[in-house]
Amino acid sequence: MDNLLDFNLRELTEYLEKFGHKPYRAKQLLKWIYQSGEHDFSQMTDLAKSFRQSLQTTSEIATPSIQLDHLSTDGTRKWLLDVGAKNGIEAVFIPETDRGTLCISSQVGCALECTFCSTGRQGFNRNLTSGEIVGQLWLANKMLREQANYRLLAHEDRIITNVVMMGMGEPLTNYNHVVHALEMMLDDHVYGLSRRRVTLSTSGLIPAIDKLRDDCPVSLAISLHAPDDKLRDEIVPINKKYPLQDLMAACIRYIEKAPRDFVTFEYVMLEGVNDSVDQAKALVKLVKNVPCKFNLIPFNPFPNSGYLCSSRSVINAFKQVLMDAGLVATVRKTRGDDIDAACGQLAGQVQDKTKRTMRLKAV
Repeated sequence: MDNLLDFNLRELTEYLEKFGHKPYRAKQLLKWIYQSGEHDFSQMTDLAKSFRQSLQTTSEIATPSIQLDHLSTDGTRKWLLDVGAKNGIEAVFIPETDRGTLCISSQVGCALECTFCSTGRQGFNRNLTSGEIVGQLWLANKMLREQANYRLLAHEDRIITNVVMMGMGEPLTNYNHVVHALEMMLDDHVYGLSRRRVTLSTSGLIPAIDKLRDDCPVSLAISLHAPDDKLRDEIVPINKKYPLQDLMAACIRYIEKAPRDFVTFEYVMLEGVNDSVDQAKALVKLVKNVPCKFNLIPFNPFPNSGYLCSSRSVINAFKQVLMDAGLVATVRKTRGDDIDAACGQLAGQVQDKTKRTMRLKAV
């Protein structure tokens, strides 16, 4: 059975034509799948009965199944989703007064080894397909619409207004599937989100950043976390391959196509590691030529992380250095930490092919 969530409009049109169906059927089907949130072909009542019967024999609308559904005291909601072979991914919905943001995953685990990230500690199993990525949005959208305690925002016709590729995994190491999923999110026949409302977060894979700029330039966030190569080599090891000066140049190239845009630098605040005033000053020098803003992230603890979160006073002093230099800097409000849904806490269930967890236990 073919999962229709893997297909954009062109692909779905070509797929249906193989079975003798007219091209206009693809738009009809996409409307049912994404605007109505319907997965049962028999309920798509304005489609010809013969067409529906044909779909039932060849196709399915398959999403990851829900294993756990947790609701935080602050309204944040986290789902643990089964993607087969005892593997689970996590997706998180964060409601705010002016937006509803869904954080979705791109991989089962993560192939990178950022030391402060719970996902990175779990190891890596596989990339998600585009259908599994889009399926997280489809499933969350359906679940939220069925809940009476979630509402459409006054200026929106949807509950999920923003999508961030900040869940489990490094999106740019799953480039083809991720970009295909992003294109579907932007497609007016699917979700019709604007580029500014879809954000991809990466640790800094420069060749893929350059390719993304040409293929699908959504909003870009960089997991920075250090002002110099020595420290970043330690806590974000991919920096050894793509050092900071090269990364800054890639950021400038990325926004050349849209001069009004900026890059968001994510910076986790680790006590005594990367949070001094001198390090903030070094950060100012590092980004002096990059249109950007900073999102300072209080570290969210997980077992045996080896790190502590910087104090509020230290975070505020760090932020003030950035602001005094004319940079926009905000401190991310911690959401969903009581259900392990905060930034850096997503772990899921990973059958680790890298044996990373075993190696860490041996140290």
